[in-house]
Amino acid sequence: MNGQQSSRNKAQQLDGWWQGEWTRLLRGNVYLLAFMAAIVGLLFLGRDQLPSSTLIIWGLTFGGTTAVAILLVSLYRVQIELKESRHQLARKAAELNFAREVQIALFPTKFPDDTGLCFAAVCRPAQGISGDFYDIFRCPDGRTVVALADVSGKGVSAALLMANLQARLRVHAERSANLSEVCYTLNNDLYAVTESSKFATAFVAQWSPEKRRLDYVNAGHSTPVFIGSGVNGDLSCGGMPFGLFPGVDYESGSVELDASDVLVVYSDGITEAADSNGEEFGAGRLTEVVKSVQEESIRDIRESILRAVEQWSGQEQDDDMTLVVVKVDEQKSKGSSS
Repeated sequence: MNGQQSSRNKAQQLDGWWQGEWTRLLRGNVYLLAFMAAIVGLLFLGRDQLPSSTLIIWGLTFGGTTAVAILLVSLYRVQIELKESRHQLARKAAELNFAREVQIALFPTKFPDDTGLCFAAVCRPAQGISGDFYDIFRCPDGRTVVALADVSGKGVSAALLMANLQARLRVHAERSANLSEVCYTLNNDLYAVTESSKFATAFVAQWSPEKRRLDYVNAGHSTPVFIGSGVNGDLSCGGMPFGLFPGVDYESGSVELDASDVLVVYSDGITEAADSNGEEFGAGRLTEVVKSVQEESIRDIRESILRAVEQWSGQEQDDDMTLVVVKVDEQKSKGSSS
């Protein structure tokens, strides 16, 4: 799917580029075309006088030769510009591919095992590189941190901000077990290095195996789907997105996890995927899908969600789609690969 989408994007870029080049060529040579049209008109109108007028013959010969020379020079200039434009497109494509490879390397390839939880995750960018990120890692004191964030904007700038936020999260989470404090610091860090229009929504959680409790902070992010053996939780406790204002306090919440409980954290690209009529997939449909496959394997839950979204939208995605599925595993299964 990503390969087909990338090909379509490149084809659209090339079509637009060719149209722009031809428009610029015609606009730049309109006077030349008018001059050549005038020569043809003079040749037609003065065809009966050509044998008797040396001046007309010399004038038209000079004009025609000049027009041809100008046309050749213009075509040569356009050829050079086209070659340079192709080189620029190739260089840009190479840079985007490199950025995508770097971003893929930042996503975890193996998740922590022997934690009492198992994981499955995926990130599908809308434009080759994503402003979303997820991370799952174990701290030195045994806590397991699960995070998903959605940075405003798209493209390289959003991906760079994503990498910055991910690195800072790891540093602060390993230093402190207080999620409210971690998120307070993350918000101040992001505010200090970004423009006022940039921000990131995030869901950050930490799992304590001995307590069997998941502490979390929801920083303006879409409320995760939690299907528990007891009461289905509303994991919305937290505060505003990171990076908007400095000195923001974040309230942490917690939920106890039992056998077969399922937590699905997602970016808005999942729920805002729209059908041909513009109707969004929505959180309600996502919840129903998770309920219907709650007892299945962690990978099957992930694939069922993606398949349901794809069947609903039936078209090229407009936004990054990122998904993290967490399930309690009493057998302490090894973490799944993304």
